[in-house]
Amino acid sequence: MYAFTFERPTSLADASRLAGAGGKLLAGGQTLLASMKLRLASPEQVVDLGAVRELAGIRREGNALVIGAMTRHADVASSAEVRSTIPALADLAAHIGDRQVRALGTMGGSVANNDPAACYPSAVLALDATVHTTSRKIAPGDFFTGLFSTALNDGELLTAIAFQVPRRAAYIKFKQPASRFALIGVFVAQFDSGVRVAVTGGGNGVFRHQGLEQALTRSFTPEAAAGVQVSSQDLSSDLHASAAYRANLIGVLAQRAVAKALG
Repeated sequence: MYAFTFERPTSLADASRLAGAGGKLLAGGQTLLASMKLRLASPEQVVDLGAVRELAGIRREGNALVIGAMTRHADVASSAEVRSTIPALADLAAHIGDRQVRALGTMGGSVANNDPAACYPSAVLALDATVHTTSRKIAPGDFFTGLFSTALNDGELLTAIAFQVPRRAAYIKFKQPASRFALIGVFVAQFDSGVRVAVTGGGNGVFRHQGLEQALTRSFTPEAAAGVQVSSQDLSSDLHASAAYRANLIGVLAQRAVAKALG
């Protein structure tokens, strides 16, 4: 490691001020600290958000479930509100990493980092979630902009995420054995207006699959998902899996997610 200053603000106003001055934000630290140890990141000032109570918590607002950015994975997984309102989201959180990661990692940190194999971004897209920041509200389709990239501006803090409550939903992932990130993860959510299907782990970032959405909107059944040809074009191919294997996984996991959502 190397020399840097460490700040631990207790209010959102102070955190915003420090972020605006160039401080590097620390949420759960699951990515930043590892990057600093490897000297892939070298911030001069680290701003720990752990003491900002305004950034944590879970509440229902109309037909949305609003979760603060600093809410830990373990708290999302164990929340009675989440488990009763959007059980698929609680299930997703319960299977992120291991117990230590879930105890420290945060929803906002994961979404803001936008790892291409992270689980939460698929929930944001599938559940038509609005991302709240210190200056605006961002639609899910506008938030994720590329590999480890989002629409957040310098000094802008992600404060909460408002997930729309679906009729039914489910998330299934095929884990990469070493990291427990998603080799492929599929989140399926059915609303009165139609079905949304989000895929993580397939390429440079999370994306929606229009073919699966159209088929499942017509018939929300595993058989409908099975009838969709999933292209391997633009999917990743690496030492863990070929693009063709990932394409097959998307189809299989979509079928399983629908079956799980139907109970």
